[in-house]
Amino acid sequence: MSAPTPPRPTRLDAPAPGWSVGADTVVVGSGIAGLSTALAHTRHRPGGRVVLVTKELLSHGSTAYAQGGIAAAMDPGDRPVAHMVDTHLAGAGLCDPLAVHVLATEGPEALRRLIALGAEFDRSSTGDLALTREGGHRADRIAHAGGDATGAEIQRALVEAVRAEERIETIEHAVALDVLRDPATQAVGGVTLHVMGEGERDGVGAVHAPAVVLASGGLGQVFASTTNPPVSTGDGLALAARAGARLRDLEFVQFHPTVLWLGPDARGRQPLVSEALRGEGAHLVDAGGRGIMDGVHELADLAPRDVVARTIARVMAEQGTDHVYLETRHFGRRTWERRFPTILASCREHGIDPLEQPLPVAPAAHYASGGVEVDVDGRTSVPGLWAVGEVSRTGVHGANRLASNSLLEGLVQAERSAVRLAAERPSTAADPATLEPAATALPPVDPALVPRLRSLMSQHAGVLRTGEGLTALTRELGTLAAHGAPTPGTSSWEAANLLTVARLVASAALSRTESRGSHQRADHPDPRPGLRSTAVIVRQEGDTPVTALEDTVPPLPPALRAELDGISFPLAAPEGERDPDARAEFTLPWTAPHRSHVDTVRRALGEDLTAGPGIDVTTVATIPADQVRTAHVAARADGTISGLALAELVFWLVAEGAVEVERSAADGDRVRRGDVLMTVTARTRDLLTAERTALNFLTHMSGIATATRTWVDAVAGTGARVRDSRKTRPGLRALDKYAVRCGGGTNHRYCLSDAGLIKDNHVVAAGGVGAAVRAIRERFPELPLEVEVDRLDQVEEALEAGAEEILLDNFVPADLRKAVELVDGRALLESSGGLTLDTAAEVAATGVDLLAVGGLTHSSPALDLALDLA
Repeated sequence: MSAPTPPRPTRLDAPAPGWSVGADTVVVGSGIAGLSTALAHTRHRPGGRVVLVTKELLSHGSTAYAQGGIAAAMDPGDRPVAHMVDTHLAGAGLCDPLAVHVLATEGPEALRRLIALGAEFDRSSTGDLALTREGGHRADRIAHAGGDATGAEIQRALVEAVRAEERIETIEHAVALDVLRDPATQAVGGVTLHVMGEGERDGVGAVHAPAVVLASGGLGQVFASTTNPPVSTGDGLALAARAGARLRDLEFVQFHPTVLWLGPDARGRQPLVSEALRGEGAHLVDAGGRGIMDGVHELADLAPRDVVARTIARVMAEQGTDHVYLETRHFGRRTWERRFPTILASCREHGIDPLEQPLPVAPAAHYASGGVEVDVDGRTSVPGLWAVGEVSRTGVHGANRLASNSLLEGLVQAERSAVRLAAERPSTAADPATLEPAATALPPVDPALVPRLRSLMSQHAGVLRTGEGLTALTRELGTLAAHGAPTPGTSSWEAANLLTVARLVASAALSRTESRGSHQRADHPDPRPGLRSTAVIVRQEGDTPVTALEDTVPPLPPALRAELDGISFPLAAPEGERDPDARAEFTLPWTAPHRSHVDTVRRALGEDLTAGPGIDVTTVATIPADQVRTAHVAARADGTISGLALAELVFWLVAEGAVEVERSAADGDRVRRGDVLMTVTARTRDLLTAERTALNFLTHMSGIATATRTWVDAVAGTGARVRDSRKTRPGLRALDKYAVRCGGGTNHRYCLSDAGLIKDNHVVAAGGVGAAVRAIRERFPELPLEVEVDRLDQVEEALEAGAEEILLDNFVPADLRKAVELVDGRALLESSGGLTLDTAAEVAATGVDLLAVGGLTHSSPALDLALDLA
């Protein structure tokens, strides 16, 4: 099957660059993601030079507006796996397990790096970080600065560090337009930008660099009411779309539930009222003072943002109002002035005194959980183009971002992308003279259409959506695209970006026919289980968004994936070299081996989770969803271990990556009764749901390894090796044979095509041993050739025919010795049939090379292992 044709890149209608500058990396954006990426790049690449482009002043990134804080498991009583669990619960089933695992495990160190850089966070009386709680978090893990000025403090520290680094050049007041490409490789080689009349450069220019990192923030200004600053017009997302990058999860736009309501005609950026207030005890009420979150969610006012925003929207619709209230009067002056001075000043600036009255609040567009699809290192589908922060889609946020995860994601992703960029430094850079933008220029967009665009998006793609409304939205946005502006310029380019992003979001929202997380469809009010593993992928074809639904397979941790890939069949021939007689339905999968093992484990889990609601009903009924425990996998008998990677894979898949695994044994180790093999920390529900499947693999494979080790010990010192056969459990051949290797044995054939094996029935059908051997040699001259014989007189015939290995079936020791003398090293000799542990040493002492023990994989008893909750 041929790969799909990549979309033809397009560009904005802009003049040719009139100036240029070179760098190793160009970073677009000056929020936490962009500033951290630039700094990390210089730290990991000695001598490397970065050009950092920002649309405003360096200090005006969106990070500066963040109030609540940054989430990380820093408290001694907290741990990363609990952070993972909360993230997955908020993400409504669509978080990428590996991305969440990376965020939570690397998050504490990322925060420590930020503190070491000079960011000053609020401290307790003992000098520890003063941690608080926000919506969706079940532990105090939100670090904050200046009470509610966390973003401003982070921005300050990062900007000072960037300005102090001589190898980072900043270009302010610059709009990034489009990527430049190497026509020979189509890799990105830089970016064009327009400097808006400030500094040494002016007009359209170019930064030539083999890596372009988008850190341009969000798209909130595509809606009529938003918490985002005016510069958040989706420029980076639109640039990536024109470059042909894959975009994903754009339908999941998070609406912050508590934005200060300033009247029915308020438009643009609205003052944010951080949910940290609810973390300190504020609660939402209607005009009559009745709590609106009571009975809605187990966390009540601290429920995830999508739940709170949806509830507020429902109450407003039912009561015919356009806002609700946040009750904070019980805080008192001291708490307000110490903990939330920024919000207090903002409220008073707009004539509202939270000490005297509840705050009027309503949802507004806040954060894009989707974006440019990237891997955990920030690479997009376009070579040379990277994305970090809100413009990217790592999979951390799923269908709904957990509060205060975004700042942490920017830090973690910046570090990972910088490390990867340093490791993948191109040996030669493209000649700047050859770099060029896309040939096709899109028509400019009239800036006068932007208010209409924003009104349409808020009306049809807001908190509650319908298929009818989204269909009308896509049609009307398409009509707006037909209106051009007379001349290109900053306003028309920004308008074009807003229109591009609006059409992409609308198309994605129309394609997901369910309600999940921050995407709520009134015509499809419930989530559809079948769409849980389905992604809405959007690409830009010319000036038109094209969506596709794709089944997704989340990646595994690299170390686990590599280990699973080692439990594999021998490499097979490329597809074009397969024999025409091969039956396609029985062809081994031509994907990486770990994918086959994932499928095997999923089938095994399906046997437990197929019927009824598809859950472990006992565990779900008896154990809270957020309880996290540690369990030990321990030996109940002496033996040899095999299958730890499979057991870990089971826990990983059931827990969706929200798991910590520590191994105290390795495959092939001899263990004693009572030894702990593996310690697993995860949700208690996940541990118990995965328990039986994990132990099924582990006890079965360890049983084979233990039995093999017993045979290997029995022939020790003879020079003979113990070998298995194809008598394996259906679907488990690679695992069974791997277990034999763990026990010290060797593998015979994996399948019917990796060697020729002439047995008695082949001899009869072919008309003799010689005829059978010649037939194989003519058809498959490169394959190893084995011949099974059951009489001594057949040995010489097999040798003369060219057998490289002779299988001596049911030979007694005396005849085995004669066969060894007769062959005299001209072929390998295997003894098979009638073997027992009692006779193994005697048989091995005859001088045969191999002992075939089919019972190893066919009938070895399982090793007794158990899972014990700590």
